[in-house]
Amino acid sequence: MKSTILRLLIGMAPVLSAPALLHAAKPVHEGDKPAKAAPAVVNAGLKLPAGFSATAIIEGLPQPRHIAVNKNGDVYVKLGKLKDGKGIVQLHQDAGGKATIEKAFGDFRGTGMYLKNGFLYASSDEEVFRFKLDGSENVADETPEKLVTGLLSRGEHEAKAILVDNSNRLFVNIGAYSNSCQGEDRKKGSMGVQGCPILDSAGGIWEFKADQANQHYGDGSRYATGLRNVVGMDFNYTNNELFVMQHGRDQLHDLFPDMYTVQQSAELPAECMYMVKKGDDCGWPYIYYDQFQHKKILAPEYGGDGRKTAGEKANDPVMAFPGHLAPNGLLFYTGTQFPAKYHNGAFIAFHGSWNRAPQPQEGYYVVFVPFKDGKPSGKWEVFANGFAGVEKITSPGQAKHRPCGLAQGPDGSLYVSDDAKGTIYKITYKGK
Repeated sequence: MKSTILRLLIGMAPVLSAPALLHAAKPVHEGDKPAKAAPAVVNAGLKLPAGFSATAIIEGLPQPRHIAVNKNGDVYVKLGKLKDGKGIVQLHQDAGGKATIEKAFGDFRGTGMYLKNGFLYASSDEEVFRFKLDGSENVADETPEKLVTGLLSRGEHEAKAILVDNSNRLFVNIGAYSNSCQGEDRKKGSMGVQGCPILDSAGGIWEFKADQANQHYGDGSRYATGLRNVVGMDFNYTNNELFVMQHGRDQLHDLFPDMYTVQQSAELPAECMYMVKKGDDCGWPYIYYDQFQHKKILAPEYGGDGRKTAGEKANDPVMAFPGHLAPNGLLFYTGTQFPAKYHNGAFIAFHGSWNRAPQPQEGYYVVFVPFKDGKPSGKWEVFANGFAGVEKITSPGQAKHRPCGLAQGPDGSLYVSDDAKGTIYKITYKGK
Protein backbone atom coordinates (compact mmCIF):
# COMPACT_ATOMS: atom_id res chain seq x y z
CA MET A 1 0.00 0.00 0.00
CA LYS A 2 3.00 2.32 0.39
CA SER A 3 3.27 2.47 -3.39
CA THR A 4 -0.40 3.37 -3.61
CA ILE A 5 -0.03 6.24 -1.18
CA LEU A 6 3.04 7.49 -3.09
CA ARG A 7 1.03 7.48 -6.30
CA LEU A 8 -1.72 9.42 -4.50
CA LEU A 9 0.69 12.14 -3.42
CA ILE A 10 2.35 12.44 -6.84
CA GLY A 11 -1.05 12.68 -8.48
CA MET A 12 -1.98 15.70 -6.38
CA ALA A 13 1.17 17.72 -7.15
CA PRO A 14 -0.38 20.13 -9.71
CA VAL A 15 -2.91 21.36 -7.14
CA LEU A 16 -1.16 21.20 -3.78
CA SER A 17 1.87 23.08 -2.59
CA ALA A 18 4.80 21.28 -0.96
CA PRO A 19 3.59 22.01 2.59
CA ALA A 20 0.13 20.80 1.63
CA LEU A 21 1.61 17.57 0.30
CA LEU A 22 3.28 16.94 3.62
CA HIS A 23 -0.04 17.55 5.34
CA ALA A 24 -1.77 15.19 2.89
CA ALA A 25 0.38 12.31 4.07
CA LYS A 26 -1.35 12.37 7.46
CA PRO A 27 -4.37 10.07 7.77
CA VAL A 28 -7.87 11.53 8.11
CA HIS A 29 -9.22 10.40 11.49
CA GLU A 30 -6.28 7.98 11.48
CA GLY A 31 -7.85 6.27 8.52
CA ASP A 32 -6.89 7.19 4.97
CA LYS A 33 -3.87 4.84 4.95
CA PRO A 34 -3.97 1.16 5.88
CA ALA A 35 -2.10 -0.13 8.87
CA LYS A 36 0.60 -2.71 8.29
CA ALA A 37 -1.18 -6.04 8.01
CA ALA A 38 -0.24 -9.16 9.94
CA PRO A 39 1.67 -11.96 8.14
CA ALA A 40 -0.63 -13.47 5.54
CA VAL A 41 -1.60 -17.02 4.68
CA VAL A 42 -3.44 -18.19 1.59
CA ASN A 43 -6.76 -20.05 1.78
CA ALA A 44 -9.26 -20.56 -1.05
CA GLY A 45 -7.05 -18.15 -3.00
CA LEU A 46 -7.29 -15.46 -0.30
CA LYS A 47 -4.58 -13.82 1.75
CA LEU A 48 -5.60 -13.46 5.39
CA PRO A 49 -3.97 -12.52 8.69
CA ALA A 50 -2.27 -15.35 10.58
CA GLY A 51 -4.70 -17.67 12.34
CA PHE A 52 -7.52 -17.15 9.84
CA SER A 53 -8.63 -19.58 7.15
CA ALA A 54 -11.12 -19.33 4.29
CA THR A 55 -13.27 -21.85 2.47
CA ALA A 56 -15.17 -21.37 -0.78
CA ILE A 57 -18.40 -23.07 0.30
CA ILE A 58 -20.02 -22.81 -3.15
CA GLU A 59 -19.13 -21.43 -6.59
CA GLY A 60 -20.96 -20.58 -9.78
CA LEU A 61 -24.01 -18.77 -8.39
CA PRO A 62 -25.46 -16.14 -10.76
CA GLN A 63 -24.25 -12.80 -9.39
CA PRO A 64 -24.69 -13.24 -5.62
CA ARG A 65 -25.05 -9.85 -3.99
CA HIS A 66 -26.00 -9.33 -0.33
CA ILE A 67 -26.24 -12.29 2.01
CA ALA A 68 -27.59 -13.30 5.43
CA VAL A 69 -26.93 -16.32 7.65
CA ASN A 70 -29.58 -17.94 9.85
CA LYS A 71 -29.00 -19.51 13.25
CA ASN A 72 -28.40 -23.04 11.90
CA GLY A 73 -25.72 -21.75 9.52
CA ASP A 74 -27.76 -21.78 6.31
CA VAL A 75 -26.90 -18.87 4.02
CA TYR A 76 -29.50 -16.79 2.20
CA VAL A 77 -28.19 -15.22 -0.99
CA LYS A 78 -29.82 -12.45 -3.03
CA LEU A 79 -29.07 -12.96 -6.70
CA GLY A 80 -28.51 -10.17 -9.21
CA LYS A 81 -29.53 -12.61 -11.94
CA LEU A 82 -32.36 -15.12 -11.70
CA LYS A 83 -31.55 -18.82 -11.36
CA ASP A 84 -34.29 -20.93 -12.92
CA GLY A 85 -36.64 -18.00 -12.45
CA LYS A 86 -35.74 -17.47 -8.77
CA GLY A 87 -33.82 -14.62 -7.17
CA ILE A 88 -33.01 -16.03 -3.70
CA VAL A 89 -31.24 -19.26 -2.80
CA GLN A 90 -30.86 -20.90 0.60
CA LEU A 91 -27.56 -22.74 1.00
CA HIS A 92 -27.08 -25.60 3.44
CA GLN A 93 -23.55 -26.44 4.59
CA ASP A 94 -22.43 -30.02 5.19
CA ALA A 95 -19.97 -31.17 7.86
CA GLY A 96 -17.08 -30.65 5.45
CA GLY A 97 -17.92 -27.00 4.89
CA LYS A 98 -19.34 -27.31 1.38
CA ALA A 99 -22.77 -25.87 0.59
CA THR A 100 -25.58 -26.99 -1.68
CA ILE A 101 -28.78 -25.21 -2.67
CA GLU A 102 -31.48 -26.20 -0.19
CA LYS A 103 -34.19 -24.23 -1.95
CA ALA A 104 -34.72 -21.32 -4.34
CA PHE A 105 -37.58 -18.85 -4.14
CA GLY A 106 -38.60 -15.27 -4.89
CA ASP A 107 -39.23 -14.38 -8.54
CA PHE A 108 -37.31 -11.08 -8.48
CA ARG A 109 -33.65 -10.19 -8.94
CA GLY A 110 -31.88 -7.51 -6.90
CA THR A 111 -29.30 -6.73 -4.22
CA GLY A 112 -30.78 -6.20 -0.77
CA MET A 113 -30.97 -8.99 1.82
CA TYR A 114 -31.43 -8.76 5.60
CA LEU A 115 -32.49 -11.11 8.39
CA LYS A 116 -34.30 -9.55 11.35
CA ASN A 117 -37.08 -10.17 13.87
CA GLY A 118 -38.34 -13.43 12.37
CA PHE A 119 -38.36 -12.25 8.77
CA LEU A 120 -36.08 -12.42 5.76
CA TYR A 121 -36.16 -9.05 3.97
CA ALA A 122 -35.20 -8.79 0.30
CA SER A 123 -35.34 -6.10 -2.37
CA SER A 124 -35.61 -5.77 -6.10
CA ASP A 125 -34.62 -2.52 -7.79
CA GLU A 126 -38.16 -1.19 -7.28
CA GLU A 127 -39.68 -3.05 -4.30
CA VAL A 128 -39.01 -4.48 -0.84
CA PHE A 129 -40.46 -7.79 0.39
CA ARG A 130 -40.32 -9.92 3.51
CA PHE A 131 -40.66 -13.67 4.02
CA LYS A 132 -41.96 -15.16 7.28
CA LEU A 133 -39.50 -17.46 9.05
CA ASP A 134 -40.11 -20.43 11.33
CA GLY A 135 -38.41 -21.02 14.68
CA SER A 136 -35.22 -22.20 12.97
CA GLU A 137 -35.12 -19.10 10.78
CA ASN A 138 -36.05 -21.06 7.69
CA VAL A 139 -38.55 -19.54 5.28
CA ALA A 140 -41.96 -20.80 6.31
CA ASP A 141 -43.90 -19.26 3.41
CA GLU A 142 -42.30 -18.67 0.02
CA THR A 143 -45.01 -16.14 -0.88
CA PRO A 144 -43.64 -12.84 0.37
CA GLU A 145 -45.41 -9.88 1.86
CA LYS A 146 -44.84 -6.78 -0.25
CA LEU A 147 -43.75 -3.93 2.00
CA VAL A 148 -42.77 -1.13 -0.39
CA THR A 149 -43.55 -0.54 -4.07
CA GLY A 150 -42.70 2.08 -6.66
CA LEU A 151 -39.11 2.80 -5.64
CA LEU A 152 -37.28 4.98 -8.12
CA SER A 153 -35.18 3.05 -10.65
CA ARG A 154 -33.80 4.99 -13.63
CA GLY A 155 -30.95 2.94 -15.04
CA GLU A 156 -28.08 4.21 -12.86
CA HIS A 157 -27.39 3.22 -9.25
CA GLU A 158 -30.56 1.12 -9.20
CA ALA A 159 -29.59 -1.37 -6.46
CA LYS A 160 -31.67 -1.02 -3.31
CA ALA A 161 -29.60 -1.86 -0.25
CA ILE A 162 -31.82 -2.44 2.80
CA LEU A 163 -31.48 -2.58 6.57
CA VAL A 164 -33.88 -3.14 9.49
CA ASP A 165 -33.02 -1.85 12.95
CA ASN A 166 -34.19 -2.82 16.44
CA SER A 167 -36.96 -0.23 16.29
CA ASN A 168 -38.53 -1.91 13.26
CA ARG A 169 -37.46 0.83 10.90
CA LEU A 170 -36.72 -0.21 7.32
CA PHE A 171 -33.94 1.81 5.68
CA VAL A 172 -33.62 1.80 1.88
CA ASN A 173 -30.91 3.39 -0.24
CA ILE A 174 -32.21 5.33 -3.24
CA GLY A 175 -29.15 5.98 -5.39
CA ALA A 176 -28.89 9.11 -7.51
CA TYR A 177 -29.48 8.53 -11.22
CA SER A 178 -26.60 10.85 -11.99
CA ASN A 179 -22.89 11.29 -11.49
CA SER A 180 -22.96 14.88 -10.25
CA CYS A 181 -26.37 16.39 -11.10
CA GLN A 182 -25.13 18.06 -14.28
CA GLY A 183 -27.55 19.56 -16.77
CA GLU A 184 -26.34 16.83 -19.15
CA ASP A 185 -25.09 13.85 -17.18
CA ARG A 186 -21.41 13.02 -17.67
CA LYS A 187 -20.99 15.58 -20.46
CA LYS A 188 -17.71 17.50 -20.53
CA GLY A 189 -18.12 21.01 -19.14
CA SER A 190 -21.81 20.66 -18.31
CA MET A 191 -22.55 22.56 -15.10
CA GLY A 192 -24.58 21.37 -12.15
CA VAL A 193 -28.26 22.11 -11.79
CA GLN A 194 -28.86 24.54 -8.94
CA GLY A 195 -31.09 23.05 -6.27
CA CYS A 196 -30.43 19.57 -7.74
CA PRO A 197 -34.00 18.26 -8.22
CA ILE A 198 -32.74 14.67 -7.98
CA LEU A 199 -32.47 15.07 -4.21
CA ASP A 200 -36.26 15.21 -3.87
CA SER A 201 -36.54 11.53 -4.75
CA ALA A 202 -33.03 10.02 -4.74
CA GLY A 203 -29.48 10.50 -3.50
CA GLY A 204 -30.17 9.45 0.08
CA ILE A 205 -31.55 6.96 2.58
CA TRP A 206 -35.33 6.58 2.93
CA GLU A 207 -37.12 5.24 6.00
CA PHE A 208 -40.21 3.00 5.95
CA LYS A 209 -42.01 0.76 8.44
CA ALA A 210 -40.64 -2.77 8.51
CA ASP A 211 -43.99 -4.30 9.48
CA GLN A 212 -46.48 -2.52 7.24
CA ALA A 213 -47.57 -3.95 3.89
CA ASN A 214 -48.22 -2.04 0.67
CA GLN A 215 -46.35 1.14 1.45
CA HIS A 216 -45.61 3.28 -1.57
CA TYR A 217 -42.49 5.31 -2.19
CA GLY A 218 -44.31 8.44 -1.05
CA ASP A 219 -45.21 6.87 2.29
CA GLY A 220 -41.57 6.85 3.31
CA SER A 221 -39.57 9.72 4.72
CA ARG A 222 -36.13 10.87 3.65
CA TYR A 223 -33.85 9.93 6.55
CA ALA A 224 -30.60 11.38 5.16
CA THR A 225 -29.69 13.14 1.94
CA GLY A 226 -26.63 14.16 -0.10
CA LEU A 227 -25.47 10.56 -0.62
CA ARG A 228 -24.75 9.75 -4.26
CA ASN A 229 -25.12 5.99 -3.83
CA VAL A 230 -24.95 3.67 -0.82
CA VAL A 231 -24.70 -0.10 -1.25
CA GLY A 232 -23.04 -0.96 2.07
CA MET A 233 -24.71 0.11 5.32
CA ASP A 234 -25.14 -1.29 8.82
CA PHE A 235 -26.37 -0.26 12.24
CA ASN A 236 -23.71 0.05 14.93
CA TYR A 237 -25.46 -0.81 18.17
CA THR A 238 -22.51 0.35 20.28
CA ASN A 239 -23.81 3.88 19.80
CA ASN A 240 -27.13 2.98 18.12
CA GLU A 241 -26.28 4.85 14.92
CA LEU A 242 -26.56 4.17 11.20
CA PHE A 243 -23.30 4.01 9.24
CA VAL A 244 -23.11 4.07 5.44
CA MET A 245 -20.44 3.79 2.75
CA GLN A 246 -20.84 6.20 -0.16
CA HIS A 247 -19.76 5.55 -3.74
CA GLY A 248 -18.04 8.81 -4.66
CA ARG A 249 -18.49 10.69 -7.94
CA ASP A 250 -16.50 9.91 -11.12
CA GLN A 251 -14.63 11.57 -14.00
CA LEU A 252 -13.17 14.78 -12.63
CA HIS A 253 -10.57 14.93 -15.40
CA ASP A 254 -12.90 13.73 -18.17
CA LEU A 255 -15.45 16.43 -17.38
CA PHE A 256 -13.10 19.24 -16.29
CA PRO A 257 -9.66 18.56 -17.82
CA ASP A 258 -8.44 22.10 -17.19
CA MET A 259 -8.81 21.63 -13.43
CA TYR A 260 -7.81 18.01 -12.79
CA THR A 261 -5.04 15.78 -14.08
CA VAL A 262 -5.72 12.17 -14.96
CA GLN A 263 -3.78 11.17 -11.83
CA GLN A 264 -5.97 13.35 -9.63
CA SER A 265 -9.09 11.98 -11.25
CA ALA A 266 -7.89 8.44 -10.57
CA GLU A 267 -7.52 9.11 -6.85
CA LEU A 268 -10.30 11.61 -6.11
CA PRO A 269 -12.67 11.87 -4.43
CA ALA A 270 -12.41 9.67 -1.36
CA GLU A 271 -14.80 6.81 -0.76
CA CYS A 272 -16.30 7.87 2.57
CA MET A 273 -17.83 6.25 5.62
CA TYR A 274 -20.48 8.44 7.24
CA MET A 275 -22.42 8.18 10.45
CA VAL A 276 -25.85 9.59 9.64
CA LYS A 277 -28.71 10.75 11.81
CA LYS A 278 -32.19 11.68 10.68
CA GLY A 279 -32.07 14.92 8.70
CA ASP A 280 -28.34 14.78 7.95
CA ASP A 281 -26.88 15.98 4.64
CA CYS A 282 -23.59 14.55 3.37
CA GLY A 283 -23.22 17.13 0.63
CA TRP A 284 -23.59 15.41 -2.77
CA PRO A 285 -23.58 16.77 -5.47
CA TYR A 286 -22.28 20.13 -4.29
CA ILE A 287 -19.14 18.89 -2.58
CA TYR A 288 -16.77 15.95 -2.44
CA TYR A 289 -14.22 14.94 0.16
CA ASP A 290 -10.51 15.30 -0.69
CA GLN A 291 -8.51 12.85 1.41
CA PHE A 292 -5.24 14.66 0.69
CA GLN A 293 -6.32 18.15 1.69
CA HIS A 294 -8.60 16.69 4.40
CA LYS A 295 -11.34 19.07 3.30
CA LYS A 296 -14.79 19.18 1.77
CA ILE A 297 -14.20 20.64 -1.69
CA LEU A 298 -16.71 22.52 -3.85
CA ALA A 299 -17.56 20.40 -6.90
CA PRO A 300 -16.42 21.86 -10.24
CA GLU A 301 -20.00 21.66 -11.54
CA TYR A 302 -20.89 24.27 -8.92
CA GLY A 303 -17.94 26.62 -9.34
CA GLY A 304 -15.15 24.70 -7.63
CA ASP A 305 -11.54 24.60 -8.79
CA GLY A 306 -10.10 21.74 -6.73
CA ARG A 307 -9.21 24.03 -3.81
CA LYS A 308 -12.33 25.97 -2.83
CA THR A 309 -14.01 24.51 0.24
CA ALA A 310 -17.74 24.31 0.82
CA GLY A 311 -20.38 22.33 2.66
CA GLU A 312 -19.81 23.73 6.12
CA LYS A 313 -23.09 22.24 7.30
CA ALA A 314 -22.61 18.90 5.58
CA ASN A 315 -21.43 15.84 7.48
CA ASP A 316 -17.74 15.14 7.75
CA PRO A 317 -16.82 11.54 6.99
CA VAL A 318 -15.75 9.45 9.97
CA MET A 319 -13.21 7.77 7.70
CA ALA A 320 -11.95 8.33 4.13
CA PHE A 321 -10.57 5.70 1.75
CA PRO A 322 -8.84 5.95 -1.66
CA GLY A 323 -11.13 6.88 -4.53
CA HIS A 324 -13.25 4.63 -6.73
CA LEU A 325 -12.90 1.40 -4.74
CA ALA A 326 -16.71 0.87 -4.72
CA PRO A 327 -17.68 -0.15 -1.15
CA ASN A 328 -20.56 -2.64 -1.51
CA GLY A 329 -20.72 -4.26 1.92
CA LEU A 330 -20.50 -2.97 5.51
CA LEU A 331 -20.73 -5.15 8.62
CA PHE A 332 -20.11 -4.40 12.28
CA TYR A 333 -18.66 -7.53 13.84
CA THR A 334 -20.52 -8.57 17.00
CA GLY A 335 -19.16 -12.11 17.32
CA THR A 336 -16.52 -13.50 19.66
CA GLN A 337 -14.77 -16.05 17.43
CA PHE A 338 -12.32 -13.47 16.06
CA PRO A 339 -9.63 -11.91 18.30
CA ALA A 340 -10.59 -9.00 20.55
CA LYS A 341 -9.25 -6.34 18.15
CA TYR A 342 -12.08 -7.16 15.74
CA HIS A 343 -14.91 -6.94 18.27
CA ASN A 344 -17.42 -4.21 17.34
CA GLY A 345 -15.21 -3.10 14.46
CA ALA A 346 -16.30 -2.68 10.84
CA PHE A 347 -15.60 -4.91 7.86
CA ILE A 348 -16.01 -3.33 4.41
CA ALA A 349 -16.19 -5.23 1.11
CA PHE A 350 -14.71 -3.17 -1.73
CA HIS A 351 -16.08 -4.33 -5.07
CA GLY A 352 -13.22 -2.79 -7.05
CA SER A 353 -12.77 0.18 -9.36
CA TRP A 354 -13.22 0.74 -13.08
CA ASN A 355 -11.98 4.31 -13.45
CA ARG A 356 -8.54 4.69 -11.88
CA ALA A 357 -6.57 4.80 -15.14
CA PRO A 358 -3.70 5.46 -15.72
CA GLN A 359 -3.18 3.87 -12.31
CA PRO A 360 -3.93 0.15 -11.90
CA GLN A 361 -7.47 -0.53 -10.77
CA GLU A 362 -7.80 -0.97 -7.00
CA GLY A 363 -10.05 -2.54 -4.41
CA TYR A 364 -11.22 -6.14 -4.78
CA TYR A 365 -10.62 -6.78 -1.08
CA VAL A 366 -12.22 -6.73 2.36
CA VAL A 367 -10.82 -4.25 4.87
CA PHE A 368 -11.19 -3.88 8.62
CA VAL A 369 -11.65 -0.66 10.63
CA PRO A 370 -11.20 -0.83 14.43
CA PHE A 371 -13.87 0.95 16.47
CA LYS A 372 -14.06 2.13 20.06
CA ASP A 373 -17.08 3.74 21.70
CA GLY A 374 -18.89 3.76 18.37
CA LYS A 375 -16.17 5.59 16.41
CA PRO A 376 -13.15 4.55 14.32
CA SER A 377 -10.18 4.18 16.64
CA GLY A 378 -7.27 3.44 14.33
CA LYS A 379 -6.04 2.94 10.78
CA TRP A 380 -7.84 0.67 8.37
CA GLU A 381 -6.12 -2.47 7.14
CA VAL A 382 -6.66 -4.93 4.32
CA PHE A 383 -8.11 -8.02 5.99
CA ALA A 384 -8.83 -10.36 3.06
CA ASN A 385 -7.04 -9.92 -0.27
CA GLY A 386 -6.44 -11.98 -3.37
CA PHE A 387 -10.00 -12.00 -4.69
CA ALA A 388 -8.87 -10.51 -8.01
CA GLY A 389 -6.37 -13.30 -8.58
CA VAL A 390 -3.90 -11.01 -10.38
CA GLU A 391 -1.44 -8.41 -9.12
CA LYS A 392 -2.25 -5.55 -11.48
CA ILE A 393 -5.71 -4.96 -12.93
CA THR A 394 -6.33 -2.55 -15.78
CA SER A 395 -10.06 -3.34 -16.14
CA PRO A 396 -12.64 -4.92 -13.80
CA GLY A 397 -13.15 -7.83 -16.19
CA GLN A 398 -9.69 -9.12 -15.28
CA ALA A 399 -10.71 -9.70 -11.67
CA LYS A 400 -11.59 -13.33 -11.02
CA HIS A 401 -13.69 -12.46 -7.98
CA ARG A 402 -15.23 -9.20 -6.71
CA PRO A 403 -16.37 -8.89 -3.07
CA CYS A 404 -19.90 -7.62 -2.61
CA GLY A 405 -21.89 -8.73 0.46
CA LEU A 406 -20.90 -9.51 4.05
CA ALA A 407 -22.66 -11.51 6.76
CA GLN A 408 -21.83 -12.93 10.19
CA GLY A 409 -22.61 -16.54 11.05
CA PRO A 410 -23.99 -17.70 14.40
CA ASP A 411 -20.54 -18.99 15.36
CA GLY A 412 -18.89 -15.65 14.53
CA SER A 413 -17.58 -16.67 11.11
CA LEU A 414 -17.48 -14.01 8.39
CA TYR A 415 -19.11 -14.71 5.02
CA VAL A 416 -18.24 -12.82 1.82
CA SER A 417 -20.08 -12.99 -1.50
CA ASP A 418 -18.41 -12.58 -4.90
CA ASP A 419 -20.70 -11.46 -7.71
CA ALA A 420 -18.18 -12.09 -10.52
CA LYS A 421 -17.73 -15.88 -10.36
CA GLY A 422 -20.54 -16.57 -7.92
CA THR A 423 -18.46 -17.71 -4.94
CA ILE A 424 -19.46 -17.56 -1.27
CA TYR A 425 -16.50 -17.54 1.13
CA LYS A 426 -16.52 -18.47 4.81
CA ILE A 427 -13.69 -17.02 6.91
CA THR A 428 -12.95 -18.50 10.32
CA TYR A 429 -10.35 -18.03 13.05
CA LYS A 430 -8.60 -21.04 14.61
CA GLY A 431 -5.80 -19.22 16.40
CA LYS A 432 -2.11 -18.74 15.69
